[in-house]
Parts: sequence; C-alpha cells; structure tokens
Amino acid sequence: MVGVYRIHEPGGPEVMRWEEEDLGAPGPGMAHVRHTAIGLNYIDTYHRSGLYPLPLPSRLGVEGAGIVEAVGEGVEGITIGDRVAYSGGLGAYAEAIHMPASRLVRLPDGVSEEVAAASLLKGLTAAYLLTRTFPVRAEHDVLVHAAAGGTGLILCQWARHLGAKVIGTAGSPEKAAMARDNGADHTILYREENVAGQVRAFTDGKGVNVVYDGVGKDTFEASLDSLAPLGMFVSFGNASGNAPSVAPHDLQNRGSLFFTRPSLAHYSASTEDLRTLAERFFEVLSNGAVKIHINQRYPLSELVQAHTDLEGRKTTGSTVIVP
Repeated sequence: MVGVYRIHEPGGPEVMRWEEEDLGAPGPGMAHVRHTAIGLNYIDTYHRSGLYPLPLPSRLGVEGAGIVEAVGEGVEGITIGDRVAYSGGLGAYAEAIHMPASRLVRLPDGVSEEVAAASLLKGLTAAYLLTRTFPVRAEHDVLVHAAAGGTGLILCQWARHLGAKVIGTAGSPEKAAMARDNGADHTILYREENVAGQVRAFTDGKGVNVVYDGVGKDTFEASLDSLAPLGMFVSFGNASGNAPSVAPHDLQNRGSLFFTRPSLAHYSASTEDLRTLAERFFEVLSNGAVKIHINQRYPLSELVQAHTDLEGRKTTGSTVIVP
C-alpha cells in the first residue's frame, strides 16, 4: 500500500484527502517509480479547483522524480535503479506511482532528483516556448510576465542566454530584484506602473517581439499593448483567471499580431518530442545557463499549506514536496 492524495470534489486546498492505495505490479509498458521528490505547479490548483475539470475521484500532481523499482513487460530504455523524472498525467502527490515508461526521462549526472521534480514541467514549458512556439534569437525583445515565478525565472535566464533583451513584470520590489538577478534586463512593477508604457520606454517605442504570459486575465490588455507589429502573444497560463477572447480584427489593427494558446501536452505528445525538450532543458542546466532556485520545501503531509501559499502568491522560484 502507498499513500496518495485524492480529491472527491473540486474546491479549495482542503478538499485534498490522504488515502491508501494498492498499486500492484506495473503492467505492460509501465514502470513503478518510488518518489524521492515531487513538484508543485500552478496547473495543480486548476485541477483541484475544477477550472480544468477531472473525472472524480481523482489523484493530483503532474510532476515527480525518483527511483525505478519495477518495470512491466515490454519496457525498453528504462531499467530498475534508474533515476528518472516525469511531467504529465496525474498522481504525483503520492509516495509512489506507476507511469508509462515512454513518458519518463532519465536524469543525467549532475541533475538531482529535487531539481528535476521542482523544475521539469517548468523547464519543458520554457523549452517549447523559447525554441518552438517563438524561437527566440539575439535580436529579439521579450516580455515575461510573473518573471519571479518558477517558469518566469527559467524563461528570463534562458532568453538572456539566447542573447535577447528581457523585460520582466513582478508584483513587488523584492520579486523584481529576483528577476533582474536571473536575466531580466529591465523589470516593471505591474501593480504600480503602466506595463505597456514602460515596455515602450525600454524598447525605444517599438514594443517587444514576443510576450510570454502565464498570468491570464489581469495582464491580457497589457500584453497586447506591449507588442511590436508582427509580434506574438503567447498566452500559456491562467494564474489570475481565464484570459478573455481575442478578436481577429483587433490583432490586425494592433499591427498584424499573432496570438497562440499553446500546451505542453501537444508539444511533447511523442516520446521523441518529450525527450528532445528534456535534453534541451538539461543542457542549459548542465552548462549553468539556467539555475533552479528551490525556495520552498514542504513535507508531503503539508500539501494543503503548499497549495495555500502558492495561490496566495507567497512562493517564489520553484517548490519541492518531499515524501
């Protein structure tokens, strides 16, 4: 038997219940992973609250790392004793999990299980956003909302590594300083300053080539107003609520803008795509271009508090849950 968190109804952090489950032996193509570290991500709150509805009852948590302790029939490339991590599916909030071996990535030497669990989802997200959705180059100006968040810090560091000028928004002077320490050339206090006006000032009136917006409703108009002609608005999160609809003629009138609402699930649908993104992320970790800041650790028994802090915007950088 292993301990798992499950919800039987959507709601606040308090709806998560600790229960026991018999996982049995892994079936064909599956691997049994004993968790040594678990990730905490904003998408987990969407699943829990019902913003992204799940069949109930349901386990929660999409990211973890640990040791392979058993494999099912037909598994190739993953063996007992491997250090692995994954991002996707549901059930990471548990002592152990059965995962399709094709969705596991082996950890290279030098990448710890805690770092992988705290950052793989964010790192894979940054990888597809920066290298596929809008391939960032040295001549680009980039706006990153929530620049002191887990994904934001990776985006800032990686975009700076690619040679781009990086502008980040943050909610406090402390978070703004953190963004600057992690690659942002300029920062904007979005509660106090006019975001689009400051972006124009930092770019000699041109605007940015791409906006990476994981906030949603609260930053939607500022994102549109910050773009240069032919710029791309990449809306990939809903931290402040669902982003409103965008009118095609509005995109035309603002400068023939591009708008996309991407998902990691589509960019990593195949095992090859998943592992290519992971390799790109592990490369920038290994060469020091991106550093992961694990600023919070919670025992698995304090998962409710971890969710409360995350939604209260009391966390910075990445968080790890320790079984």
